[in-house]
Amino acid sequence: MELQAKEHGDALVVTVIDDRIDAAVAIQFKDRMREISETPHQRVVVDMSRVDFLDSSGLGAVVSFMKYLGPERRLELAGLTPTVAKVFRLTRMDSVFTLHDSINGAVAPGATAA
Repeated sequence: MELQAKEHGDALVVTVIDDRIDAAVAIQFKDRMREISETPHQRVVVDMSRVDFLDSSGLGAVVSFMKYLGPERRLELAGLTPTVAKVFRLTRMDSVFTLHDSINGAVAPGATAA
């Protein structure tokens, strides 16, 4: 599971390089996200624009990471592809997560959810 992280203002931006978050990589995703987010940022924004497939294990890993961050830190998702966005809509997770159309919109000053 390849992830790239960089700071952008008050946010830690994590780009998922892989095109799938599924049962084969869900545990790796969760573990890598925990490692990357050890630095204290109020917001963690995950750029998922390269992810074409997300199964229930992948969704569970994203939810688990959100819980790991706790209530004092926010997890936001950006750039969901149509297939991944559909998973979030069907499971109603789109009402749980802050979603942005793009990573640029997520890190723009005064950014709000899409």
